[in-house]
Amino acid sequence: MTQKPGKPGTRQGRGESLPDNAPHILVVDDDQRIRDLLGRFLYENGFRVTTAENAGCARAMMKGLAFDILVLDVMMPGESGFEFAEWLRDNRNVPILMLTARTEPDQRIKGLETGVDDYLAKPFEPRELLLRLHNILRRQQRRDGGTDTIKMGDLTFHVVRGELRRQDQTVKLTERERDLLRQFAQRPGTAISRHELAGGNGDGGERAVDVQINRLRRKIEADPSNPVYLQTVRGKGYVLHAE
Repeated sequence: MTQKPGKPGTRQGRGESLPDNAPHILVVDDDQRIRDLLGRFLYENGFRVTTAENAGCARAMMKGLAFDILVLDVMMPGESGFEFAEWLRDNRNVPILMLTARTEPDQRIKGLETGVDDYLAKPFEPRELLLRLHNILRRQQRRDGGTDTIKMGDLTFHVVRGELRRQDQTVKLTERERDLLRQFAQRPGTAISRHELAGGNGDGGERAVDVQINRLRRKIEADPSNPVYLQTVRGKGYVLHAE
């Protein structure tokens, strides 16, 4: 049976039709109209939704439920959104999108300094909110270790097992090559410096990285001299463009 958004504090979802990996969002806002509108909109766009009318209610809910992301209003009676965000940063590892009716730059800066992941001023376009939420969740996934597998043409790298396979065949990796692929898998599409890839091990370590990258390319690239997946970013390092 499809469940519709209900009273503040209730968990929203799509019943059996909701995927097991659907993100669970907590909306914290003292305005019931906003809670109801966001609950309905986010529910219709694939989120499980719980709502809370203030920071105290939200904190109580977090004792028994794990959330993938919070939408947090700034101006609430009692504990403000800024104060609650500061508590969250000290006690929970959960991304936050902050909502506010204020548009002054100092308010946005204060929110970002508090450690929130993004900031959206009211009134806002619902689709913009949805895009920002998905962007935050993607960034969080990369910080938490990216995906379980990455694909490069007919190759698949299993991150946890450290196994590289070309269809049904295992491609032999050295331990260092395995470590490099794991580093790239955690930050796909992001340039990683040679210094970081070397573990901060000076010029000698960075030169060794260049050698290891060249060897790795011979295993994953059709033409190692013209790489498609593991590319050099001039002045920055290397980047993995997985599929």
